[in-house]
Amino acid sequence: MRGVIDIPAELTEAQIKFNKEAGRAFIAALPDLAAGFLDRWELRLAGAPMHGVSALVLPVDRADGTPAVLKLQLRDHESEGEPVALRLWNGDGAVRLLDHDEPTGTMLLERLDSSRMLAHQPDVHEGVLVIARLLAHLHATPAPLGMRRLGDIAASMLERTPATLERIPDPEARRLVADCAAAVREVADEPGDRLLHWDLHDENVLAADRAPWLAIDPKPLAGDPGFDLWPALANNFDPGDVLWRFDAMTEVLGLDRARARAWTYGRTLQNCLWETEEGRPLDEADLEIARRLRGRTASRRA
Repeated sequence: MRGVIDIPAELTEAQIKFNKEAGRAFIAALPDLAAGFLDRWELRLAGAPMHGVSALVLPVDRADGTPAVLKLQLRDHESEGEPVALRLWNGDGAVRLLDHDEPTGTMLLERLDSSRMLAHQPDVHEGVLVIARLLAHLHATPAPLGMRRLGDIAASMLERTPATLERIPDPEARRLVADCAAAVREVADEPGDRLLHWDLHDENVLAADRAPWLAIDPKPLAGDPGFDLWPALANNFDPGDVLWRFDAMTEVLGLDRARARAWTYGRTLQNCLWETEEGRPLDEADLEIARRLRGRTASRRA
Protein backbone atom coordinates (compact mmCIF):
# COMPACT_ATOMS: atom_id res chain seq x y z
CA MET A 1 0.00 0.00 0.00
CA ARG A 2 2.98 2.31 0.38
CA GLY A 3 3.20 5.23 -2.01
CA VAL A 4 -0.45 5.16 -3.11
CA ILE A 5 -1.68 8.00 -0.90
CA ASP A 6 -2.01 11.39 -2.61
CA ILE A 7 -1.48 14.26 -0.19
CA PRO A 8 -3.72 17.23 -1.11
CA ALA A 9 -1.68 20.34 -1.86
CA GLU A 10 -3.98 22.47 0.31
CA LEU A 11 -3.19 20.31 3.35
CA THR A 12 0.54 20.64 2.68
CA GLU A 13 0.23 24.42 2.42
CA ALA A 14 -1.80 24.67 5.63
CA GLN A 15 0.62 22.48 7.59
CA ILE A 16 3.63 24.52 6.47
CA LYS A 17 1.84 27.80 7.18
CA PHE A 18 0.62 26.93 10.67
CA ASN A 19 3.09 24.30 11.92
CA LYS A 20 6.29 25.25 10.08
CA GLU A 21 8.96 22.50 10.27
CA ALA A 22 6.73 20.18 12.30
CA GLY A 23 4.16 20.49 9.54
CA ARG A 24 6.73 19.67 6.86
CA ALA A 25 7.82 16.59 8.79
CA PHE A 26 4.21 15.48 9.26
CA ILE A 27 3.47 15.77 5.53
CA ALA A 28 6.66 13.90 4.63
CA ALA A 29 5.72 11.04 6.96
CA LEU A 30 2.06 10.82 5.91
CA PRO A 31 2.31 8.27 3.05
CA ASP A 32 4.15 5.72 5.20
CA LEU A 33 1.98 6.51 8.24
CA ALA A 34 -1.21 5.95 6.26
CA ALA A 35 0.09 2.74 4.68
CA GLY A 36 1.10 1.41 8.08
CA PHE A 37 -2.35 1.89 9.57
CA LEU A 38 -4.08 0.48 6.49
CA ASP A 39 -2.07 -2.69 7.07
CA ARG A 40 -2.30 -2.71 10.85
CA TRP A 41 -6.06 -2.23 11.05
CA GLU A 42 -6.76 -4.31 7.92
CA LEU A 43 -8.36 -1.45 6.00
CA ARG A 44 -9.09 -1.05 2.31
CA LEU A 45 -9.17 2.36 0.65
CA ALA A 46 -12.71 3.21 -0.46
CA GLY A 47 -12.50 6.70 -1.92
CA ALA A 48 -10.47 9.81 -2.57
CA PRO A 49 -8.57 11.49 0.29
CA MET A 50 -10.30 14.33 2.14
CA HIS A 51 -8.76 16.95 4.38
CA GLY A 52 -9.33 19.94 6.61
CA VAL A 53 -6.73 22.40 7.80
CA SER A 54 -4.87 19.88 9.93
CA ALA A 55 -5.86 16.30 9.08
CA LEU A 56 -5.84 13.81 6.20
CA VAL A 57 -9.02 11.71 6.14
CA LEU A 58 -9.17 8.51 4.10
CA PRO A 59 -12.46 6.71 3.40
CA VAL A 60 -11.87 3.01 4.11
CA ASP A 61 -13.65 -0.28 4.62
CA ARG A 62 -12.80 -2.58 7.52
CA ALA A 63 -12.10 -6.25 6.98
CA ASP A 64 -15.75 -7.08 7.78
CA GLY A 65 -16.98 -4.48 5.25
CA THR A 66 -17.87 -1.80 7.80
CA PRO A 67 -17.39 1.68 6.26
CA ALA A 68 -15.10 3.98 8.22
CA VAL A 69 -12.60 6.80 7.82
CA LEU A 70 -8.94 6.86 8.82
CA LYS A 71 -8.00 10.25 10.29
CA LEU A 72 -4.30 11.15 10.45
CA GLN A 73 -3.29 14.43 12.05
CA LEU A 74 -0.41 16.18 13.74
CA ARG A 75 -0.95 15.59 17.45
CA ASP A 76 -1.00 18.83 19.45
CA HIS A 77 -2.56 20.28 22.61
CA GLU A 78 -5.85 20.94 20.78
CA SER A 79 -6.26 17.58 19.04
CA GLU A 80 -4.92 15.24 21.74
CA GLY A 81 -8.22 15.33 23.64
CA GLU A 82 -10.31 14.40 20.58
CA PRO A 83 -10.37 10.61 21.09
CA VAL A 84 -11.05 11.06 24.80
CA ALA A 85 -14.07 13.27 24.08
CA LEU A 86 -15.39 11.01 21.32
CA ARG A 87 -15.24 8.00 23.64
CA LEU A 88 -17.16 9.85 26.33
CA TRP A 89 -19.81 11.15 23.93
CA ASN A 90 -20.10 7.61 22.52
CA GLY A 91 -21.98 8.71 19.43
CA ASP A 92 -24.48 10.96 21.24
CA GLY A 93 -24.34 14.02 19.01
CA ALA A 94 -20.90 13.19 17.63
CA VAL A 95 -19.16 10.75 15.31
CA ARG A 96 -18.22 7.42 16.89
CA LEU A 97 -14.61 6.45 17.57
CA LEU A 98 -13.85 2.90 16.39
CA ASP A 99 -10.12 2.66 17.13
CA HIS A 100 -7.27 4.92 18.22
CA ASP A 101 -3.47 4.93 18.30
CA GLU A 102 -2.31 7.00 21.26
CA PRO A 103 1.31 7.74 20.19
CA THR A 104 0.38 9.21 16.79
CA GLY A 105 -3.19 10.39 17.50
CA THR A 106 -4.42 8.40 14.49
CA MET A 107 -8.12 7.53 14.69
CA LEU A 108 -10.53 5.20 12.96
CA LEU A 109 -13.99 6.79 12.90
CA GLU A 110 -17.41 5.80 11.67
CA ARG A 111 -18.01 7.07 8.16
CA LEU A 112 -20.59 9.82 7.90
CA ASP A 113 -21.99 11.30 4.69
CA SER A 114 -19.48 13.96 3.65
CA SER A 115 -21.74 14.95 0.74
CA ARG A 116 -24.41 16.06 3.23
CA MET A 117 -22.78 18.81 5.24
CA LEU A 118 -24.73 21.30 7.35
CA ALA A 119 -22.99 24.04 5.35
CA HIS A 120 -25.17 23.01 2.42
CA GLN A 121 -28.33 23.76 4.41
CA PRO A 122 -29.86 26.84 2.73
CA ASP A 123 -31.63 28.03 5.89
CA VAL A 124 -28.88 29.57 8.00
CA HIS A 125 -31.18 29.93 11.02
CA GLU A 126 -32.03 26.24 10.95
CA GLY A 127 -28.32 25.49 10.73
CA VAL A 128 -27.68 27.54 13.87
CA LEU A 129 -30.44 25.67 15.70
CA VAL A 130 -28.97 22.32 14.60
CA ILE A 131 -25.63 23.35 16.09
CA ALA A 132 -27.29 24.47 19.33
CA ARG A 133 -29.14 21.15 19.66
CA LEU A 134 -25.93 19.21 19.08
CA LEU A 135 -24.13 21.30 21.68
CA ALA A 136 -26.90 20.51 24.15
CA HIS A 137 -26.04 16.81 23.77
CA LEU A 138 -22.29 17.37 23.94
CA HIS A 139 -22.42 19.68 26.97
CA ALA A 140 -24.40 17.14 28.97
CA THR A 141 -21.10 15.30 29.53
CA PRO A 142 -18.77 16.54 32.28
CA ALA A 143 -15.18 16.91 31.20
CA PRO A 144 -12.74 14.31 32.52
CA LEU A 145 -9.66 14.97 34.57
CA GLY A 146 -6.68 15.81 32.41
CA MET A 147 -8.66 17.62 29.71
CA ARG A 148 -7.27 21.07 28.87
CA ARG A 149 -9.24 23.60 30.86
CA LEU A 150 -10.85 26.93 30.04
CA GLY A 151 -9.68 28.33 33.37
CA ASP A 152 -6.06 27.91 32.32
CA ILE A 153 -6.77 29.34 28.87
CA ALA A 154 -8.52 32.38 30.38
CA ALA A 155 -5.63 33.03 32.79
CA SER A 156 -3.15 32.88 29.91
CA MET A 157 -5.26 35.25 27.80
CA LEU A 158 -5.52 37.82 30.58
CA GLU A 159 -1.78 37.63 31.20
CA ARG A 160 -1.04 38.29 27.52
CA THR A 161 -3.61 41.06 27.04
CA PRO A 162 -1.58 44.11 28.20
CA ALA A 163 1.22 43.45 25.69
CA THR A 164 -1.31 42.84 22.94
CA LEU A 165 -3.20 46.09 23.63
CA GLU A 166 0.04 48.03 23.15
CA ARG A 167 0.32 46.56 19.62
CA ILE A 168 -3.21 47.47 18.45
CA PRO A 169 -2.97 50.86 16.71
CA ASP A 170 -6.67 51.64 16.31
CA PRO A 171 -8.08 53.20 19.52
CA GLU A 172 -11.62 51.87 19.04
CA ALA A 173 -10.41 48.31 18.41
CA ARG A 174 -8.06 48.59 21.39
CA ARG A 175 -10.91 49.65 23.67
CA LEU A 176 -13.07 46.80 22.36
CA VAL A 177 -10.39 44.20 23.06
CA ALA A 178 -9.83 45.70 26.52
CA ASP A 179 -13.58 45.44 27.19
CA CYS A 180 -13.50 41.77 26.15
CA ALA A 181 -10.67 41.14 28.60
CA ALA A 182 -12.56 42.92 31.37
CA ALA A 183 -15.61 40.71 30.74
CA VAL A 184 -13.50 37.56 30.87
CA ARG A 185 -11.89 38.73 34.11
CA GLU A 186 -15.35 38.89 35.71
CA VAL A 187 -16.15 35.23 34.97
CA ALA A 188 -12.67 33.68 34.99
CA ASP A 189 -13.04 32.34 38.54
CA GLU A 190 -15.98 30.14 37.36
CA PRO A 191 -14.73 28.64 34.08
CA GLY A 192 -17.14 25.68 34.04
CA ASP A 193 -16.69 21.92 33.79
CA ARG A 194 -18.65 20.80 30.71
CA LEU A 195 -17.01 18.94 27.83
CA LEU A 196 -16.86 21.54 25.04
CA HIS A 197 -16.35 21.02 21.30
CA TRP A 198 -14.73 24.46 20.71
CA ASP A 199 -15.06 24.40 16.90
CA LEU A 200 -18.65 23.46 16.05
CA HIS A 201 -19.50 25.33 12.85
CA ASP A 202 -21.54 24.14 9.88
CA GLU A 203 -18.62 22.46 8.09
CA ASN A 204 -18.03 20.29 11.16
CA VAL A 205 -21.54 18.83 11.09
CA LEU A 206 -22.35 15.90 8.78
CA ALA A 207 -25.43 13.79 8.16
CA ALA A 208 -25.58 10.09 9.01
CA ASP A 209 -27.98 7.18 8.64
CA ARG A 210 -28.35 6.80 12.40
CA ALA A 211 -28.92 10.49 13.14
CA PRO A 212 -29.89 13.56 11.11
CA TRP A 213 -26.70 15.42 12.08
CA LEU A 214 -23.51 14.60 13.99
CA ALA A 215 -20.53 16.71 15.08
CA ILE A 216 -17.00 15.97 13.91
CA ASP A 217 -13.50 17.31 14.55
CA PRO A 218 -13.72 18.56 18.16
CA LYS A 219 -10.87 20.43 19.81
CA PRO A 220 -12.24 19.63 23.28
CA LEU A 221 -11.73 21.37 26.57
CA ALA A 222 -13.42 21.62 29.94
CA GLY A 223 -15.35 24.82 30.42
CA ASP A 224 -18.46 26.97 30.28
CA PRO A 225 -20.88 26.26 27.38
CA GLY A 226 -20.87 29.96 26.50
CA PHE A 227 -17.35 29.50 25.12
CA ASP A 228 -18.81 27.22 22.42
CA LEU A 229 -21.16 29.77 20.79
CA TRP A 230 -18.72 31.85 18.75
CA PRO A 231 -18.24 29.52 15.71
CA ALA A 232 -21.95 29.64 14.86
CA LEU A 233 -21.94 33.43 15.23
CA ALA A 234 -18.93 33.90 12.94
CA ASN A 235 -19.73 31.24 10.33
CA ASN A 236 -21.59 32.67 7.30
CA PHE A 237 -21.08 35.98 9.04
CA ASP A 238 -23.97 38.43 8.94
CA PRO A 239 -23.69 41.43 11.31
CA GLY A 240 -27.45 41.87 11.43
CA ASP A 241 -27.94 38.23 12.47
CA VAL A 242 -25.53 38.13 15.42
CA LEU A 243 -28.09 38.89 18.12
CA TRP A 244 -30.70 36.48 16.69
CA ARG A 245 -28.15 33.66 16.65
CA PHE A 246 -26.91 34.47 20.14
CA ASP A 247 -30.45 34.58 21.55
CA ALA A 248 -31.50 31.39 19.75
CA MET A 249 -28.49 29.41 20.95
CA THR A 250 -28.65 30.58 24.54
CA GLU A 251 -32.39 29.78 24.54
CA VAL A 252 -31.86 26.22 23.26
CA LEU A 253 -28.98 25.63 25.68
CA GLY A 254 -30.68 27.31 28.64
CA LEU A 255 -27.69 29.57 29.31
CA ASP A 256 -27.43 32.67 31.44
CA ARG A 257 -27.01 35.30 28.74
CA ALA A 258 -24.70 37.58 30.71
CA ARG A 259 -22.24 34.73 31.33
CA ALA A 260 -22.60 33.45 27.76
CA ARG A 261 -21.88 36.94 26.45
CA ALA A 262 -18.77 37.22 28.63
CA TRP A 263 -17.39 33.91 27.37
CA THR A 264 -18.22 34.87 23.78
CA TYR A 265 -16.15 38.00 24.37
CA GLY A 266 -13.51 35.51 25.49
CA ARG A 267 -13.46 33.93 22.04
CA THR A 268 -13.03 37.36 20.47
CA LEU A 269 -10.17 38.04 22.88
CA GLN A 270 -8.58 34.68 22.06
CA ASN A 271 -8.72 35.37 18.33
CA CYS A 272 -7.40 38.92 18.71
CA LEU A 273 -4.47 37.69 20.77
CA TRP A 274 -3.58 35.09 18.15
CA GLU A 275 -3.82 37.55 15.26
CA THR A 276 -1.79 40.25 16.99
CA GLU A 277 0.90 37.87 18.20
CA GLU A 278 1.27 36.52 14.66
CA GLY A 279 1.54 40.05 13.25
CA ARG A 280 -1.79 39.90 11.41
CA PRO A 281 -4.57 42.51 11.47
CA LEU A 282 -7.58 41.91 13.68
CA ASP A 283 -10.53 40.19 12.03
CA GLU A 284 -13.37 42.65 11.51
CA ALA A 285 -16.03 39.96 12.01
CA ASP A 286 -14.63 39.20 15.47
CA LEU A 287 -14.75 42.85 16.41
CA GLU A 288 -18.26 43.31 15.02
CA ILE A 289 -19.62 40.35 17.01
CA ALA A 290 -18.27 41.98 20.16
CA ARG A 291 -19.70 45.37 19.12
CA ARG A 292 -23.16 43.91 18.55
CA LEU A 293 -23.20 42.16 21.92
CA ARG A 294 -21.79 45.20 23.69
CA GLY A 295 -24.33 47.45 21.99
CA ARG A 296 -27.20 45.46 23.39
CA THR A 297 -25.71 45.64 26.88
CA ALA A 298 -25.28 49.40 26.59
CA SER A 299 -28.85 49.92 25.32
CA ARG A 300 -30.30 47.95 28.23
CA ARG A 301 -28.32 49.98 30.73
CA ALA A 302 -29.44 53.28 29.16
